[in-house]
Amino acid sequence: MQPAIKLMPGASKWDIRQKVWDYMEENNLANFPRPVHHRIPNFKGAAQAAEKLPDLQEFKNARIVKVNPDKPQENVRLLALEATKTLLVPTPRLRNGLFNKIVPPPGASKEVLRVCSTAQGVKDFSVPVGLDAKVHVDLVVVGSVAVSDKGWRIGKGEGFADLEYAMMVSMGAVDENTVVVTTVHDCQLLDIPEELMDNHDLTVDYILTPTQVIRTECKRSKPQGIIWSKVDSEMMERMPILKSLRYREKKAGKDVTLRDERPAEKKELQGLSHFRKPPWKGGSATQMRTNPTEMTKSSDASEEEIEPGSKMQLNASVRMTTVYMGNIPHSLRVSELKNILRDHNALPLRLNWQGAQHRAFLDYKDEVTAEEAVTSLAGLSISGGVIRVELAKSQRGNRSRSQTTENTSNQPLV
Repeated sequence: MQPAIKLMPGASKWDIRQKVWDYMEENNLANFPRPVHHRIPNFKGAAQAAEKLPDLQEFKNARIVKVNPDKPQENVRLLALEATKTLLVPTPRLRNGLFNKIVPPPGASKEVLRVCSTAQGVKDFSVPVGLDAKVHVDLVVVGSVAVSDKGWRIGKGEGFADLEYAMMVSMGAVDENTVVVTTVHDCQLLDIPEELMDNHDLTVDYILTPTQVIRTECKRSKPQGIIWSKVDSEMMERMPILKSLRYREKKAGKDVTLRDERPAEKKELQGLSHFRKPPWKGGSATQMRTNPTEMTKSSDASEEEIEPGSKMQLNASVRMTTVYMGNIPHSLRVSELKNILRDHNALPLRLNWQGAQHRAFLDYKDEVTAEEAVTSLAGLSISGGVIRVELAKSQRGNRSRSQTTENTSNQPLV
């Protein structure tokens, strides 16, 4: 079967995500929640794709099944409960552990099990699973934005499925016998170039669509554990479970040096001062002059997506070149913007996020690097709108300022 979506040569992961999201919206191939942009799409036919899972021998043999919490895999969770499998679901954004076990009430009817399989049911009928629990996950089901019949997978860009699997490797919950399955719409099957895959990317063994079952015969290795060199201190603060896993691996003699602890990264961050006070606790934010690409102080900058502990400011001696991004859709998250920048090799040293004003400012080490970023991002389209990208009229690196910022030179991808 020929892919419904054709990819242009040199397409990035973000280009592929955008193609799939746009195609599904234009052809009305998804159910609530809409629009599908920046989500694992709740594709039409998700229930039919899930119904193919019980026919897999690997599912029949599985005792413990882990399923992502997204809406399109709701029927997968229901089928696992009906088959009396032990069902594990990741904790939201991995903030309070790795996963929870769904525990339905004794004698639960199918309707009660259906409730247990919903997002609310996951909250109401689950108990946390500790790191010391002797758990072996036999089968993992993940959502995808795009997937190839070779087993390459692209998620929504936040890296949680990849990180969850790496964490499970670290705690001994998965091994080479663990099978990974994804359920998608047929249009989400694409010819993804292998060169887009990194060593942290999770591959899949089976693809279930409303019309077919594909065994990928993928030979590429799955993540072998947490890649600490791609984790930074900010991520450690957001996900306390990483601290526990890092302690265990350090005790076992493994190299657990974080990205921002490595000499090369420290050199890259020269000129950056210590963490400063978050702007919502006494600092100040930034806004625009009448010309949107000129900056001055204000208090209306959006801080919703800025994580505490990540604010850094430049020494006055460091001269940066700033790029302005405008027409950013309100639905876009700062984490998603970072992934777009990374996919276009345009990740700045610092990002000033003003999502409420539909704009962002990117600080680069010099004018040449900034102009390369502008060229790389030219014509960028997000959610159907073309993003305005240009050099800022006033270079923030030329003067000392206090503003909402976020260091992006050491973004983790695990």
